[in-house]
Amino acid sequence: MKIPRCMGTQHPDNARFPFFSASAVVEGEAEVDEAFYSYSHLGLDEQMWDFEGKEVDSHVVRKLLTRDEEFFRRHALGEECFLTPRVPNPAFERSDAKVLLETLESIPRSFDVARDFYGRDIAPIFEVILPMTTSAQELSRISRYYRNFIVGKGNQPINEGDITVSQWIGEFKPDSIHVIPLVEDLAHLLTVDSLIEGCLADDDPAYLRVFLARSDPALNYGYVSAVLSVEIALQRLWALEQKTGVPLYPILGVGSVPFRGNFTPENVDNCLASYPSVQTFTIQSAFKYDYPFEVVRQAVDKIEATRRQAPRPVLEERSKEIIGAFTPVYQAHVEKLAGLINKVAEFVPLRRRRKLHIGLFGYSRDVGKVRLPRAIGFCAALYSLGVPPEVIGLESLTKSDLDYLRSDESFTKDLQRALTYCNEDILFRLLPGLKGALDFVKYEPSPEHRRLTSRIYEQATESGHDLSTLITEAAQLRHFLG
Repeated sequence: MKIPRCMGTQHPDNARFPFFSASAVVEGEAEVDEAFYSYSHLGLDEQMWDFEGKEVDSHVVRKLLTRDEEFFRRHALGEECFLTPRVPNPAFERSDAKVLLETLESIPRSFDVARDFYGRDIAPIFEVILPMTTSAQELSRISRYYRNFIVGKGNQPINEGDITVSQWIGEFKPDSIHVIPLVEDLAHLLTVDSLIEGCLADDDPAYLRVFLARSDPALNYGYVSAVLSVEIALQRLWALEQKTGVPLYPILGVGSVPFRGNFTPENVDNCLASYPSVQTFTIQSAFKYDYPFEVVRQAVDKIEATRRQAPRPVLEERSKEIIGAFTPVYQAHVEKLAGLINKVAEFVPLRRRRKLHIGLFGYSRDVGKVRLPRAIGFCAALYSLGVPPEVIGLESLTKSDLDYLRSDESFTKDLQRALTYCNEDILFRLLPGLKGALDFVKYEPSPEHRRLTSRIYEQATESGHDLSTLITEAAQLRHFLG
């Protein structure tokens, strides 16, 4: 079984839009083109097909196989190239809950298309990603529903004494699917081994892929808490793999902005060093479209050439102490800034059409009724104001905390890159507690980005004019929208 190193995604974090899209908003047929481009030109093994919070083409397998027959004859979909749907979680996304069932129903249809194309049994889709996973039971429900109510209905007679459904319209394949848990909240990241142990006990799989989020933990708990919680999760998954003997393959959802992972074509070495036990890295839109093609392809080749190793060791109790002190300070600041963030976010240009995401700040009991945009819009708004979200709450850290965090070189490098795009006048006006707290980082703010953010802040707080053009200009300087 080939486990991909790189998973292309549809995250809307790109400042520039790709050549194959007729508009800045990539949707419909352009997303099919995007998947083929990811396989054929960028060399990505896997493409996430995202049903969560957006409309998406459920006939993508047929369209891909007919788009370039020669390529897919040489690189079989389901064996060398992989298409992995992300489905809504019925526990949190009630209005889209039945999209999950529609997606599961489409899997046997895609199997039939691939069998006709290849002349043999081959499953082009055999895994789905479940966001906001909080229990093994959620995964079990999906795998059992598929086995019992989709594959299982093939054995049912249409009428009493009549032929079965399979005799009527054909068998339902594959017989089973794998469900990949996507863990997004702090509590379950810190105890991910217990969650996954429950999954292993329930289904006894030959292997399990485990998806760890970086964006939503950063949005909800801050940059420092997101980094530390993912490190703890990776260490615990490695220990569980050694204990059980079941291969566990972490997927890390990293974006180009430092707040969401600092995973860019120019920074893959640092990310590989910080997260050596990760098997699959997400290649999001800014990575793909905001850098020259040759640079992107070389970075993908570098990732493909490395192999996962043991995680970088972390002191879990020390990390939890820092998380406990840092998170409430970060959340308090964000609550105060929410009005300005939302005002600027209204003008952040669309790159995909997505619905609102449900998270801590959407329905929060701990920090009040604060509504925020998704992580990408949140980052785009703050960077457009010259306030890198990575630094929010850093004044809560002691010298001992900083020494511990700086044992990973990526921590300082992330902050240096983030602060390149700060506007100190605005940053210290909005967050005066940060004065002096950033002295441990050497950085050179970009004069051009500072000029743009000053204009954005002035218009956002005074005139209320459309900010989209200025926000786009600043994003292109950074090589990411948010």
